[in-house]
Amino acid sequence: MTGRILTFPDGFRWGVATAAHQNEGNNTRNDFWAWEQIPGHVADGSTSGLACDWWNRAEEDFDRAAALGLNTLRMSVEWSRVEPRPGVWDAAAFDRYREMLKGLLARGLEPMVTLHHFTNPLWLAQRGGWANGEVVSLFRRYAAKVVETLGDLCQVWCTINEPSIYAAHAYVLGKWSPGESSLLKFIRVTRNQIKAHAAAYHAIHRRQPGAQVGIVKHMAAFDPADPASAADRRVAAIRDALLNWRFVDAVTEGRLKFPFGTGLGRHAPAVDSSDFIGLNYYGRHPLRFDPAAAGTLFAGETQVPPEIAWPEPWTDREIYPAGLQRFLTRLARYGRPLYVTENGMADATDEIRPGFILTHLAALHRAIRQGVDVRGYYYWTLVDNYEWVEGWTTRFGLIALDPATQERTPRRSAQLYAEIARANAITGEMVEKYAPAAMGQVFGD
Repeated sequence: MTGRILTFPDGFRWGVATAAHQNEGNNTRNDFWAWEQIPGHVADGSTSGLACDWWNRAEEDFDRAAALGLNTLRMSVEWSRVEPRPGVWDAAAFDRYREMLKGLLARGLEPMVTLHHFTNPLWLAQRGGWANGEVVSLFRRYAAKVVETLGDLCQVWCTINEPSIYAAHAYVLGKWSPGESSLLKFIRVTRNQIKAHAAAYHAIHRRQPGAQVGIVKHMAAFDPADPASAADRRVAAIRDALLNWRFVDAVTEGRLKFPFGTGLGRHAPAVDSSDFIGLNYYGRHPLRFDPAAAGTLFAGETQVPPEIAWPEPWTDREIYPAGLQRFLTRLARYGRPLYVTENGMADATDEIRPGFILTHLAALHRAIRQGVDVRGYYYWTLVDNYEWVEGWTTRFGLIALDPATQERTPRRSAQLYAEIARANAITGEMVEKYAPAAMGQVFGD
């Protein structure tokens, strides 16, 4: 297969994505730490504990990322560490984040920093969390303090990670703290997230005019399980609009559309409040209309044939690289630079991951060839980390981790990703070596 090559633009960002709670360890002051201590909340009964021990040894993994030939890394600041009590700032915690950011820069890794990645300080949770409108001003204050303290070391900021996923899991599905099941709370929380994002956006730009500030949006390919079924098409369209596009419309046009508003007016601070859009994409969910849920906005259940489903525990998710190109192409209409801020899969055996990476990057490359302004790709994740209520049952890392010993073992997919990043390209030789069955998908045969 000599001569076959997909080359990416000069300066393309090759990175990995991480999150504070999943990596740092001992984040005892946030609501998710409290949640995971309650029996029955986590699949394997585990707690995050040391996680990847990044609070003490992140730089060792930064070395590993640099050795792979990467040039950027996405991380987050843990709100509960830097503001353990309302209005009380922890200088030592900020000093540690400064060390981390300096460590990234020293290794040639451009930081991308997320301000909210699912976890909340316990004091905020006790005051109603994101269902309390007070969170808008509190998040603005927190964002301002972070940028005042760390802004000389970072230029790229993500305000809120996957707002719809957080709102749905915490306030509809009841899987995350506070474990509620209220559509009205979901709507209220989402409205507050939009307002908090906009408030943080402007607070950051007042302190760092040249900053790039954006939202990170999870998008899932909701398609009808039976395209001939009007009911399946309808529920897929509703889920797509509600969970994929309403938030993006709000932070670009300022419109709060149904069910978050009437769409007739605008929340003026949210207009053009995203300098870039980060896309987190993991797969497709074919939906079949569920009569039992007909009275809700989530009136469908996922139907995925076992032979094309993700491995456990996400058997409701289909590996579907074409969805990445679909979303990038549609997001291009908003006229902003795009980043794939998360894309990856849980695969402890590392048998499927190489093909997953290659086929998704080929889909991204097709979007670039169509003229889409995609600036970078962040694989989720560098090292196996604590995967929320799935605990340690899922392994997303390019590098395997034994949580008991903290021993790391690079997987074969790490070497593949390193070869891609160093070459800024995918070659036929890479595909032949790591995932020959994907050759047709990668090169369009």
